[in-house]
Amino acid sequence: QVHLVESGGGSVQPGGSLTLSCAVYGYSYITYEMAWFRQAPGKEREGVATIYTGDGRTYYADSVKGRFTISQDNTKNTLYLQMNNLKPEDTAMYYCASTLAMGPLSMGRLFSRKSYNYWGQGTQVTVSS
Repeated sequence: QVHLVESGGGSVQPGGSLTLSCAVYGYSYITYEMAWFRQAPGKEREGVATIYTGDGRTYYADSVKGRFTISQDNTKNTLYLQMNNLKPEDTAMYYCASTLAMGPLSMGRLFSRKSYNYWGQGTQVTVSS
């Protein structure tokens, strides 16, 4: 049984910061491609950031570039999302995801929900004044 567990969400004022964590259980090794997605009420789930553990390559949605940083600590089997200068439009349920693909995903598949095999339960981030 493989599962992902997010934590670190909360409520902050605009301009504040949060760090999200995603613990990976059920693997004897870290999967190759991991990602953060988010979903606001009434909207589709959208990609936020991805990381390929083979070489550290990262990719970000334009809306979060310069504000969010994705990273992974293999010794702790944990994925992170550092979020700075948060805005009200960042309010959403945030999910981590992983794939068991044998190599990196092509850029066109990085933010496709169908690319990922496993998903966490989500952690809520609310940004309001």
